[in-house]
Amino acid sequence: MSKTIIITGGAGFIGSHVVRLFATKYPEYKIVNLDKLTYAGNLENLKDIDRLPNYEFVKADITDAESIRKIFAQYKPDGVIHLAAESHVDRSIANPMEFINTNIIGTVVLLNAAREIWGDNFDGKRFYHISTDEVYGSLGKTGFFTETTGYDPRSPYSSSKASSDHLVRAYFHTYKLPVVVSNCSNNYGANQFPEKLIPLSINNIKNNKQIPIYGKGENIRDWLYVIDHARAIDVIYHEGKTGETYNIGGNNEWTNIDLIHLLCKIMDKKLNRSAGTSEKLITFVKDRAGHDLRYAIDSSKLQRELGWKPSLQFEEGLEKTVDWYLANEEWLNNVVSGTYEKYYEKQYTQR
Repeated sequence: MSKTIIITGGAGFIGSHVVRLFATKYPEYKIVNLDKLTYAGNLENLKDIDRLPNYEFVKADITDAESIRKIFAQYKPDGVIHLAAESHVDRSIANPMEFINTNIIGTVVLLNAAREIWGDNFDGKRFYHISTDEVYGSLGKTGFFTETTGYDPRSPYSSSKASSDHLVRAYFHTYKLPVVVSNCSNNYGANQFPEKLIPLSINNIKNNKQIPIYGKGENIRDWLYVIDHARAIDVIYHEGKTGETYNIGGNNEWTNIDLIHLLCKIMDKKLNRSAGTSEKLITFVKDRAGHDLRYAIDSSKLQRELGWKPSLQFEEGLEKTVDWYLANEEWLNNVVSGTYEKYYEKQYTQR
């Protein structure tokens, strides 16, 4: 193999798409998927590439410094693409320490392991840290987040990610570690854990359950198709400038309520229901504490310097996403029921 890349959180939603892209596009790379397999890590996401000769899964916790040190010593990675993170805001409000441990401590453990294995020889090495636009705080009705926007996180989740961003950059400035950082907008697409807005709503509509919407549904998000995000990660890993930050956005701003109305129309059509049927399931609930009003990403630097751009608009991407969930009911049912957690035992402990 020409190089080895460890991808953390590779069994998760975004991570699985990144692992698939790298393992299939670069057969000369050794791709090591390092994941703890928490509730959000699902190896069924990668069944189609499980037997590729250049792909390997390793179950590990990024906060376990000794285990991570041994894994780095064993595989001697040329690169790290760090996606492993606790990411659901509601969970961070209920249990902030879990986010502190994984997102901050875990990131430092990985940085230290990279420093130890690479020493002073950074030739061909890269530590790529994937973050979120939520570190920037909340926008008003105008303006966009750029790479120079000041940090103003509002939740335990975004605060933990902001801290990890600062630490990655500190290792670049202090130890000259060859890092790159990207901050992305809300992702959507296949394999997303159904506590997030779009898959939750798809599943609830399919089962004629209420669709919970915070407040009045006026919060605005910029939506990025997960495959486009994986493409951006590919180009940033290979062509991004060391020490730089790149914002990744979909140029698709939608209020939550408008998004759900569009989703309801798509679902009615796909399920052969009369128009307006699914909209009757919309239920407004008490707003989330510290709920940011609007996120919007300016990804012009990435487009200008590295030539990336989104491949599709939200309406097309949302329909593709609905089609995937309706065609993969077994995957969705396994996640909802929790039986997906048995996949690791079946596939990896009986080999």
